[in-house]
Parts: sequence; structure tokens; C-alpha cells
Amino acid sequence: MIALLDTNAYTALVRGERGLLQRLASAERVLMSSIVVGELEYGFRHGNRYAKNLATLDEFLAEPYVDFLTITRATTHRYGLLSAELRRMGRKIPTNDAWIASHVLEHNAELWTRDAHFAEVDGLRISDWK
Repeated sequence: MIALLDTNAYTALVRGERGLLQRLASAERVLMSSIVVGELEYGFRHGNRYAKNLATLDEFLAEPYVDFLTITRATTHRYGLLSAELRRMGRKIPTNDAWIASHVLEHNAELWTRDAHFAEVDGLRISDWK
């Protein structure tokens, strides 16, 4: 299984949530979307431990089993299709999450999140580690 961590999943991982750690141990790869990393950086800047949080994130991203995903032309194509489809169907999710879903679909991954609105995206495999 290939797991893409949403912002709340990364936060749970850093906090050491046992269920997440146990399930994540079976992943062959862990993906981090550049959009998720941007959301994390934004959150870090609103706290009082920016340098520590950033160092922890950088250490995680340097792990050999973690792949950092940038936005490619293929990602932009999938995002355009997905966003247009969601709008046509009257479904709404935050813009950042449409980008994250596009990365998940592009890489045939499973999204690890606790955000229920991702269920609006047809074909998206979602995992909650409860």
C-alpha cells in the first residue's frame, strides 16, 4: 500500500498516535504532497516552535521511504478535471484538498486523513487510522 498523509495524519504521526504508527508500518511508501507540506509550514508559523517543527518535518521528509511530491503537469491536468467534475456535481471541498486528492489519484495512493469532505471525490481511497 502507498500512503499519502494529509496534514492531520502527519500531525498524528508526530504525536505518536499508536493506531497510525501500527498501520503505517505496513506501507511500502509514504507520500507527502507539497500542498500538505505548505499547510504544515503555515501552521508552524502560527505556533511558538517553528524551528523545532520544521526540523522534525525535514527529518521525516529525508527518510528513504518518504517521497515528496511536487506539482507536475500531470497533477495540474488531474486537478483541472477533478475540480471541474466536483463543481459540475455540486460538491465542494477546499481548494488545497482538491490538489491533495489529485496527488493521491495521480499516484494510485491511499489518502490518510480524518477530513470527511474527501468522500466527495469519487474513486479516492481513504484510510482513517482509528
